[in-house]
Amino acid sequence: MLQTLRDSLKVEEIRKKLVFTFLMLLLYRLGNSIPVPFVNTDILASIFEQTQGNGLAFLNLLSGGALGQFSIFALSIYPYITSSIIIQLLTVAIPQLEELSKEGEEGRQKIQYLTKILAVVLAAVQAIGITNTLFSQAIVANGVFERISIILVLVAGTMFLVWLSDLITEKGIGNGTSMLIFIGIV
Repeated sequence: MLQTLRDSLKVEEIRKKLVFTFLMLLLYRLGNSIPVPFVNTDILASIFEQTQGNGLAFLNLLSGGALGQFSIFALSIYPYITSSIIIQLLTVAIPQLEELSKEGEEGRQKIQYLTKILAVVLAAVQAIGITNTLFSQAIVANGVFERISIILVLVAGTMFLVWLSDLITEKGIGNGTSMLIFIGIV
């Protein structure tokens, strides 16, 4: 009797985690269809038609089509992954970071904080780059305010995905970052 009750509670907990993960992944896919402001989607489509079969098409594949639509999640979670790799490499090279990594949970949280700060910087650099070079033809309004708005939306989209992946890791099933990458590719 007690074992059956424990089993049913475990099943219910797994069901809740599955539903939560599914809803968060659905939210991610929904965000992939919301374009950034001030962008002409017809010009954007012609840019991608001209670049069939090159690196841009591959990046669009990895972002789950978000780059091709220049959506709010166009940068995906890749600036965070890049910053995580950089911080891990710097942990070996910088003694202070190595000490932080050995401090247990508190050190891990500080390193996570540094990783997220670097992710914001990398996302801003990437957003500036694709806004002012790659997709500059597709931007309808060319004022400074509009470009800053686009950059802020792209950075906020990336950091929202970082938060979403943390939620999936904490309350869902599996590693949230891996789930977002998988769903983006699939």
